[in-house]
Amino acid sequence: MTRKKPPVTNDTEPPLVLASASTSRRVMLKNAGIDCLAEAADIDEAAVKASLMARGATPAEISERLAQDKALVLSEKYPDAIILGADQLLVCEGRIFDKPRDRAEAEDHLRFFRGKSHMLYTSYALIRQGEILTLETERPALTMRDFSDDFLADYLEKSGDKILSSVGCYLLEDLGPQLFSEINGDYFSILGLPLLRVMDNLRKLNILKS
Repeated sequence: MTRKKPPVTNDTEPPLVLASASTSRRVMLKNAGIDCLAEAADIDEAAVKASLMARGATPAEISERLAQDKALVLSEKYPDAIILGADQLLVCEGRIFDKPRDRAEAEDHLRFFRGKSHMLYTSYALIRQGEILTLETERPALTMRDFSDDFLADYLEKSGDKILSSVGCYLLEDLGPQLFSEINGDYFSILGLPLLRVMDNLRKLNILKS
C-alpha cells in the first residue's frame, strides 16, 4: 500500500531519512507534517568526539561533525534519499557534557548546572549521495535557577528515566521549564533540531512546498 504524502510535501520529492533514533526529533518532524523514515546511524560517537576534542575542536565543530557523519553513513545505504543528520552538545563552564547514564549521574549534572548558564550546540546536516547540502548550528543559551535540593529530588522522581534521553537532563515539553530562570534561543533547537532552519532548506530542495 502506498503511503499518502502529507499536504505540505511535494509528491515527486526524493525520500527524506532522519539519521537518528531520537523520539523528540522524529515527533517534531511528524507534527510538522514532514514524512520521513527514521533510522539510527551506526557510528562511534564517543570515539569521534574524543578524537576531535584531543585536536582542540570547538563544540560547534564537534556537533557539526557528528551530525555530518551520521548522515553520511545512511547516505551510503539510501543513495537516492536526502539524509538529515543531527547532534546536540551541552557546554557549561567550558566542560562538554554527555547524556547521563543513569539518574544518579543526572542528579550530579543538574547540581552542576544549578544557578549557572549553559549553551547548547544543536547542529544538523542535509546530505545527498555523499554531498553536504547544508551544515548549520544553532546556539541556544539557558540559565538554571538556584533550585532547592527538595525541588531537585521531586523533579528527578517525577521525571523518571525519560530525562536520560536529554543531554541537559530536561525536556521543555515536560517538567523542564521549572528548572530555568531564563531561556534565549530557538525552542525547537533546544528540543534537538533547528526545525525552522531545516524546513527552510527542505523547501529549497523541493522536499516541502514553498
